[in-house]
Parts: sequence; C-alpha cells; structure tokens
Amino acid sequence: MKSILLCVGGILFSISVWSQTKQAGPIIKDYGAVWNVADTDYSTNTKGDFMVVFDIMNSPADTTQQNASIETAARFLNMHAQNGVPAEQMKVALVVHNKASKDLITDIAYKKRYGVENPNSEMINQLLEANVAIIFCGQSSLSRKFPKQDLIPGVQLSLSAMTALIQLQNEGYTFIKF
Repeated sequence: MKSILLCVGGILFSISVWSQTKQAGPIIKDYGAVWNVADTDYSTNTKGDFMVVFDIMNSPADTTQQNASIETAARFLNMHAQNGVPAEQMKVALVVHNKASKDLITDIAYKKRYGVENPNSEMINQLLEANVAIIFCGQSSLSRKFPKQDLIPGVQLSLSAMTALIQLQNEGYTFIKF
C-alpha cells in the first residue's frame, strides 16, 4: 500500500510540474514567457539592483523569425518581476550589432529590404516602453547599410558595440553574452 501511495504521489507531482505553462508579463506583456520555479535552493535577492547588458550579435537567417536573443531581455524582466524584484530595480540594456543589426529597423525599411514586416518591431517597442536601452553599433550601421533614419524610434546609435559595452560595464552593468 505504501508503494502505491508513493507512486500515486510521484505521478501527481509529475503532472503538476509538467502541466505548468510559461507566462509572460508583468513588464513585457506579449514576450518573454518564463517558467515559475517555486522551490529554489538559491534565493533571489529582491532588494538589490539588477543592472545587465546583453550583447546581441546573432539573428535567425530566416527574416520572418523573431530574434530569441532579443527576447532574452523580456524574459529577464518578466522572470525577476514575477519573483518579487521591482521594475525600478532592474536596468537593462541591449547592445546590438553584427547579424542582429537587421532586427532594429522599422517595418517600412524591413519590408523594403526583405519583403515582410520586421518580426521584432513590436517586441522592440515593448522593450523600449519598459525603459530598456537598446543601443545599436554605429560600425554595424555603416558596414551593413542600416542607416540611423531606418532605426525603430528610441533605438540609440553608438560609435561601436565595443564602446557601448565598455561604458555600460564601467557604469556597473553586468555583461551577459547571448
């Protein structure tokens, strides 16, 4: 009988764990769905500041696909907010260059170049609305022919990705490579 109860308990636990769904929000409502990890051994410090800069250089070759590396910022914000870190304690920056350059241009510029609207534009706009700094490499802008006037409004142009990454780290941002 004890074995049966243990088996049933294990099955019920497995069902509850595997029936979970990822959830987006509360900061980025349509992107950045994350799992609820309730039983952690290493606790999250909800009192400290989270200052992070993501180095985003890759992008899918398929121009109809979203850039999952950019969505990492949405996951970061939502995951921590869902677990008690106030939005004002999170400062997030994306430094975008190389193949990911195309992901920062307006729908009009994207459609002109690739024949479809930018699959990242709404996500970029929601990140900007959440005060995420999105910084585009000026060297990539020129070498890949994505001029400043084609950028989604709110995206900042820097001298280079290297410059932005150094400055942000000097300001206390922690570097995360994706």
